[in-house]
Amino acid sequence: MHIPDGYLGPQTYVPLYAVMAGFWTVGIRKLKNSLRMRQVPLLAMGAAFSFVIMMFNVPIPGGTTGHAVGAVLVAILLGPWAAMVAVSLALIVQALIFGDGGISAIGANCFNMAVVMPFVGWWVYRLITGSSPVQSTRRWIGGAIAGYSGLCVAAAITGFEVGLQPMLAHDALGHALFAPFGLQIAVPAMALEHLLVFGFVEAVVTGLVVAYFQKTAPEMIVPSVKVISDKKKMPLIQRIAIFMGILILLAPLGIYLPAKFNAGSAWGEWSSNEIKTEIAKETGGEGYVPQGIAQAEEHGWKAPFPDYNLPGQENAPLSKLMSIYILMGAIGVIISGFIVMFGKQLFAKKDDDDTTSVDA
Repeated sequence: MHIPDGYLGPQTYVPLYAVMAGFWTVGIRKLKNSLRMRQVPLLAMGAAFSFVIMMFNVPIPGGTTGHAVGAVLVAILLGPWAAMVAVSLALIVQALIFGDGGISAIGANCFNMAVVMPFVGWWVYRLITGSSPVQSTRRWIGGAIAGYSGLCVAAAITGFEVGLQPMLAHDALGHALFAPFGLQIAVPAMALEHLLVFGFVEAVVTGLVVAYFQKTAPEMIVPSVKVISDKKKMPLIQRIAIFMGILILLAPLGIYLPAKFNAGSAWGEWSSNEIKTEIAKETGGEGYVPQGIAQAEEHGWKAPFPDYNLPGQENAPLSKLMSIYILMGAIGVIISGFIVMFGKQLFAKKDDDDTTSVDA
């Protein structure tokens, strides 16, 4: 769902940047009024988790890939506004440092994955769980359904944004200047692959982690729950950090599995050569490269570590690429976490009481 540069025209990405400016302003203000200083590491972990989980690309029949996002899980644990900020930070780091998603499309990608997804998922979760006890099966089942719902709605909206482009801008020959496939192709393509495959990946991730916290840290699920301190028990932050370390070490599955099953780029995230081929297959004629995509590829932002790789290592053996992938995951986690911790005065207030939460 990471829309690259050149796929959206200014008629779409400028308004979405404006919309996100409003969400970021409101979200930071809400966190400043509700998030306590000792919760800031959890916000940093939320951003880091979303970053890493998006590195796990899953191949599907048809030669494409996709991934979970983790936005609904963060919303369940910290609230939707905290999830909006955390996932936005992860997406911005991905775009600027790793070239995953376009700079011009940051507003659109954040709207889809950091606003639509966590808020839809949060509302679904609250509807299902209500005031059920923290150990109720409704909690992890609600989390799974919420993760599935949030991802599928976000995917459909992404398809809508991409599918609008041929109607909004084309040349005298009728060639699209930006994304070339209309609503009748883009919306079903994005919606169906998430409804049938990737939504279930998101559901499993969300449901399992919610179930884990029900057993090990119920106060993360229901903040009002009182937990008796156990000095022998490893602090929550340390346990989450270990979990994040394990995820980073497993991240190479995100390139190993697509390579093993010969899966290409995710739908709508093609290079200029790939999109020319896709257009030719769809139209049955000669393909072309939309002007906006060609210009973005030639003159757009050059990320320091494009595609989570070191420059010049594009053709390295798979084993070496997997090692580099671990390094890139660690770099992304460190940068995402550092931004939150460095800006903690912006995101949180002092620990002057225990009466507030980040759910509102």
